[in-house]
Amino acid sequence: MSISIGKLRGLQQLADARGMMTMCAIDHRGALKRSLNENDPDAVSYRSMVDFKLDLCRAVAPYASALLLDPEYGAAQAIAAGLVPGSKGLLVSMEKSGYTGDGAARVTELLPGWSVSKAKRMGASAVKLLIYFRPDLKDVASKQFDLVARLADQCIEEDIALLVEPLSYPSAKDEASLKEFAAMKPDLVIETARLMTALPVDVLKAEFPADIKFEQDEDRLLELCRDLDRASRLPWVLLSAGVDFDSFKKQAELACRAGACGFLAGRALWQEGARISSREERLSFFESTAATRLKELAEMAGRLGKPWYSRLGADEGRVAQVDEGWYREY
Repeated sequence: MSISIGKLRGLQQLADARGMMTMCAIDHRGALKRSLNENDPDAVSYRSMVDFKLDLCRAVAPYASALLLDPEYGAAQAIAAGLVPGSKGLLVSMEKSGYTGDGAARVTELLPGWSVSKAKRMGASAVKLLIYFRPDLKDVASKQFDLVARLADQCIEEDIALLVEPLSYPSAKDEASLKEFAAMKPDLVIETARLMTALPVDVLKAEFPADIKFEQDEDRLLELCRDLDRASRLPWVLLSAGVDFDSFKKQAELACRAGACGFLAGRALWQEGARISSREERLSFFESTAATRLKELAEMAGRLGKPWYSRLGADEGRVAQVDEGWYREY
């Protein structure tokens, strides 16, 4: 499989020297506001959000292959503060925080005033789209699928890599519904991988294909991860979905053993820091605990995972064909 030169460069920037994507997600907005002020999220100021993200970047950037940041509070702010080293990839989110529609039929919207061309212009290595997706809910799934397809076309036009993050969700929050959803989740995640990676996207940011509150047999979990690996036509990384670090470490190990090319970990690394009111103490937590967790996960992925380009059948990442005079048609 051959990919364009711009997308190739972006994917190279997202990965470390081993071809592993060991990335930290810091693009949270609504969820972070709720963590910082559970009683009144809207009271969280712009400056508080920016400071949290800058402190976290300062602590984890040396140990991540790339950082995922949002346009509103993180991406340009971290660049301006000198906290995204030139040797690290920059992944920028495209979606508006949250969703429209009711909880059982969630519709993702792009962030107004933001675009793929702007992300490319600011120097992003790639863009990311979080998409709420239930393949069994045909009408809303079709709308969501079309949004990914449109964004993928824009990324082809700008020659920038696209990571897609499909998230499944239960139709209700009661215990019976959550049990039913847990039973459905493997099929939902695996079918979603099959559908999304048929589009011209570049990396799948996948959910773990089971709820470990209800399924704890390690052999079964590993086989489900292998099913996910077989369903994905593209390189895939595991998302942390807000679980605690020990749970995510177990999930990431199974995913890498099954064929993942790394992870994009967010709250599993740093969520306790949102409950620390002192900025100095919070930064100390980021530098000690969050950074250590990231290093531990990166070492594990390097041992167990597969380089992103191996999924494309490439030797040492050589997946772009460059002919004489290529620049004339570029």
